[in-house]
Amino acid sequence: MAILSFLTNSKLVYSTHSERSIAMKNNNTKKLKRISEKTLLVTVDMGKVKHTGYCRCPDGTETKPFDFANNRKGFEQFWQRVCEMKERHHLHEVVVGFESTGPYAEPLLHYLKDRGVRLVQVNPFHTKRLKELQGNSPGKTDDKDPKVIADIIELGHALSVIIPEGTYAELRRLTQARERGMQRLTALCNQLGDLVFVIFPEFLDVMKGVSGRSSRYLLIHCPRPEDIVREGVDGLTEILKKVSRGKLGRGRAYELYKAALDSVGIREGRESIVFEVADTISSIDACERFIGNIEKEMVNQLRCIPYSRCILSIRGIGMVTAAGLIGEVGDFRKFSTISEIMKHAGLDLYEISSGKRRGKRRISKRGRPLLRKLLFYGALNTVRKGGVMEGYYLNYRKRMHRQKALVAVARKLLGIIFALIRDDSRYRESYSQRHYMLEVA
Repeated sequence: MAILSFLTNSKLVYSTHSERSIAMKNNNTKKLKRISEKTLLVTVDMGKVKHTGYCRCPDGTETKPFDFANNRKGFEQFWQRVCEMKERHHLHEVVVGFESTGPYAEPLLHYLKDRGVRLVQVNPFHTKRLKELQGNSPGKTDDKDPKVIADIIELGHALSVIIPEGTYAELRRLTQARERGMQRLTALCNQLGDLVFVIFPEFLDVMKGVSGRSSRYLLIHCPRPEDIVREGVDGLTEILKKVSRGKLGRGRAYELYKAALDSVGIREGRESIVFEVADTISSIDACERFIGNIEKEMVNQLRCIPYSRCILSIRGIGMVTAAGLIGEVGDFRKFSTISEIMKHAGLDLYEISSGKRRGKRRISKRGRPLLRKLLFYGALNTVRKGGVMEGYYLNYRKRMHRQKALVAVARKLLGIIFALIRDDSRYRESYSQRHYMLEVA
């Protein structure tokens, strides 16, 4: 008989008893084990133009830090040096470690992933803390950093690197491109609002901002207060009804007309601002088309992932959100425990306590920030009235304020998604209530 595997309230995921037993035995985050006696430890301090490499053998033999270029010739020189060190000391395995440094590391990682090495990464925060132990100095140099990274890996504080491939890699790039597009769109809308405030400040109060379709249409065709007055209430009413598809009517037209009559917007140098307003709106339209095309491609790529149906079975999680989550995580199936994926998202909890003082529990925020953002917005969608996570949210609200409650729901949501994919199942609302009624009957 199926039993509960992960949660204990009315909206649950379930699995078989054997699956639950296996999951309970394997509930710790996997870190890199201590370097064995047959392992060559190689570390790299990443840079945009050049990298700095360093090799250390199990017996303590080491090379001086050496530089190599961030191109194919440099990579081949680096790999040749690693192979020579491995053969000279009769070692069987190579572990390559580095800091999480964004895009600079990616070409080298893709070069190394097919060469039989194990790739691990360390947290830059750990490197910063341990750096002072090297020579009792807080100094930072390219020669010092690879040795510090090697020390951290030998202590066992490194995590394996998961490099997305195929559809997962495409989704990650698309998700990041969409995020950059959203940031540009926000910046453009803020810029447009600042420009309009100078020539027609009352417009922002009447139309509630500049991001709407009706607002942008008026700013293209009637950017000055006198242009609004020239149209008159009847002309504005007809324009607003047509552009807003009946949502705005005579009342809003009258408010806008009255605001234009008493506007305090500037008149000197106004034509240059009107020209910039038109160009900014054109950029906003182009940015929105770009985001729309990105989202269509994300949906197309999502259809190539069979277990996406597990995520989409949660009411409130849409296609774009599901595609973004998979893009940021990579392949969910490469994580064996919930703790691992929580750390990957930076949603793992920690506290700072000492003596009788017990600190508050907080999320670490040391994982992928875009993944946390997607989960937070997913939580917002699922806690609405009648949403699948509304009950959890209301329970959390009894103990904490709104922001923390939403973060708690985001953690719960990530755990549910992980369990659904692990068990290849669909989300069932109020499962425990139906199960209880059947047993009583």
